[in-house]
Amino acid sequence: MNIIRTPVGIAFFVIFPITVAYILIQQALSFEKVPGIGFWITVITIWLMAWFGVDLLANYKIRSRFLDRAISLLIPVLFGVWLLILWQLITTGFKVPTVLLPPPSAIGVRFANSLPTLWADFQQTFLKAVVFGYIVGCGSAFLVAIAIDRSPFLQRGLMPIGNLVSALPIVGVAPIMVMWFGFDWHSKAAVVIIMTFFPMLVNTIAGLADNTTIQRDLMKTYAAGYSQTLFMMRLPQAMPFIFNALKINSTLALIGAIVAEFFGTPIVGMGFRISTEVGRMNVDMVWAEIAVAALAGSAFYGAIALIERKSTFWHPSMRPNKHS
Repeated sequence: MNIIRTPVGIAFFVIFPITVAYILIQQALSFEKVPGIGFWITVITIWLMAWFGVDLLANYKIRSRFLDRAISLLIPVLFGVWLLILWQLITTGFKVPTVLLPPPSAIGVRFANSLPTLWADFQQTFLKAVVFGYIVGCGSAFLVAIAIDRSPFLQRGLMPIGNLVSALPIVGVAPIMVMWFGFDWHSKAAVVIIMTFFPMLVNTIAGLADNTTIQRDLMKTYAAGYSQTLFMMRLPQAMPFIFNALKINSTLALIGAIVAEFFGTPIVGMGFRISTEVGRMNVDMVWAEIAVAALAGSAFYGAIALIERKSTFWHPSMRPNKHS
């Protein structure tokens, strides 16, 4: 057992199953019928070996901080690779029609051959509608939250309206925004603003209220006014809440922009491409757009999480767990 838990043993349980999986995928592509039970027993076996290898990698103790971070990144990558491997084996092994679920290899080929189209769609949906709507929606909600915190009258008046707006369905709002702002990216940005406004508003208000009596009394002993208390104590205390809203909105913004494009858009955009290619039965192109959306959303979320880690390093949730 000691040999298994060495770097050589861990590398074997990580690399060997992937090598066997590659051979099995090539065999599945050459079969005209569904492979026999022996093929699927082999698939299950290498999957269990891979699971064991990832578990060994996760529990491997290493003193190097750089290697520890590298392993932390490698584990989710391996998990994602094995999801793709199993997807490929199941779709090719069971001869699933590509109209229902194309294999990752077909999606990858379509992705590589459609880079100009995917880039144009990404620019239209993400770089224009999502980024602009996200900044305006989160920024305006932050300012309104400060105003509500300052005025109890606004809190009683605006919060119910915010609840009402947050309950509006996208499929009802998007056509109206298209009628108001046209078919270009501006109407999709308006939908994103509506979707991101309320989560930011609620979290910011909750964060501004997250302080103790002792902290407020301490600021009073320093003769601090409202602005000094806000910027020196309350806003720093509210940063985890604010970043929580920013991370939630990073995914909501992309979803809102894509769905809004279903109701009217120029002949470009991720939502337009998905709805059009579904009608043409080009499911591999649909999955290529989904892959772009997933990568963009994950990168956006990861960037905000990285900024949060650098900005709120003092918060208990950001401190390393000494017992792990």
